[in-house]
Amino acid sequence: MTSPVSGAAYFGTEVREWRTARGMSQRELGELAQYGQQYVAKVEAGERLASLEFAQACDVVFGTPGTFVRLRKRAAKNGGYPTWFEPYVMLEQRATTVFDYSSNLIMGVLQTEEYAHAVFRKAHPRDTLEETAERVARRLKRRQVIEGVNPPLLWVVLDESCLRRVVGGPAVMGRQLGHLLEQGESPHITLQVLPYVSGAPAASLAFDILRFDGEADVLYVENPIHGQVIDSPATVAEALVMYDRLRADALSPEESLALIRRVMEEQSS
Repeated sequence: MTSPVSGAAYFGTEVREWRTARGMSQRELGELAQYGQQYVAKVEAGERLASLEFAQACDVVFGTPGTFVRLRKRAAKNGGYPTWFEPYVMLEQRATTVFDYSSNLIMGVLQTEEYAHAVFRKAHPRDTLEETAERVARRLKRRQVIEGVNPPLLWVVLDESCLRRVVGGPAVMGRQLGHLLEQGESPHITLQVLPYVSGAPAASLAFDILRFDGEADVLYVENPIHGQVIDSPATVAEALVMYDRLRADALSPEESLALIRRVMEEQSS
């Protein structure tokens, strides 16, 4: 059995092991802890980090004074990301260069809080507002990568649709585009827009390539359910060629910032 790689997944595994050892169903544990069965299922699957109150309730139900509270504290330090995303987050923190292609939504570390909220509400409409807030907080926490003392070079190619798709309404989108302009002035961030007039893009799906000192590059891709880190040299090399083609078809950084300004003005008029 593969060990969980995220704090949330590790906590969830412990809850499941203790629950099954006591012969309880998820519904029964939820009733005793005063949470719903769906909440317990998400915690056990590592899809969300349990609340402090749930951890306290588990200690009462299982008779383990302080154990689950301490586990939850440790899990929170690990970020509370889904199991499949934790490997990417750990690599992102060590990368010297991040090459990102955003095909229809602005990449996570460049999103404003309001934009991220709108994205998560649309993707997970059955989440509570608390769950959405937790997702947004984890996403904003990743900004530390580009706001640190020695940030990586972040090179982003944005399909023009990322600018014109009005996420969260005109006001939210206007502030998001303004944030992009601010970030684009950083010496550590390069933005290029892939315009509609460039024709068919070299890639139809978003992806990231991470570069490190003294280590091989890796590729990160997502499907509608989860993401995957790929270290196959041949696959990564193919992705790098694809990224070069995207950059070749994209506007220059200066032209890209000018287009972002124009789109922001159009949407506010």
